[in-house]
Amino acid sequence: MTNPILPGATLGVLGSGQLGRMFAIAARRLGYRVHVYSPDVNTPAGQVSDREFSAAYDDLGQLAEFARSVDVVTFEFENVPAEVTDCIQKYCPVHPSGYVLSGRSKSNT
Repeated sequence: MTNPILPGATLGVLGSGQLGRMFAIAARRLGYRVHVYSPDVNTPAGQVSDREFSAAYDDLGQLAEFARSVDVVTFEFENVPAEVTDCIQKYCPVHPSGYVLSGRSKSNT
């Protein structure tokens, strides 16, 4: 069984478009902090988040910094490279699992 992620925790979102914005607004109303990560700046989700990371998805240093700044990570769209979640899960949980992005099963890795 996993531990619940309670209000006050910081949620990380890969991608920062309109869906991420709606997620961030709802999460903040519930008492969570939100950090978003994408290659863009001044994004819809970034405008309402506590912190916006703007770096390429292959920038492993920035991905690690982002992952260390949050308690859990999710993604707002399916085009996040699976390698990104592989990197992030070294530092914090990713839900749903990055396996859903690559089409591979845990038994195939």
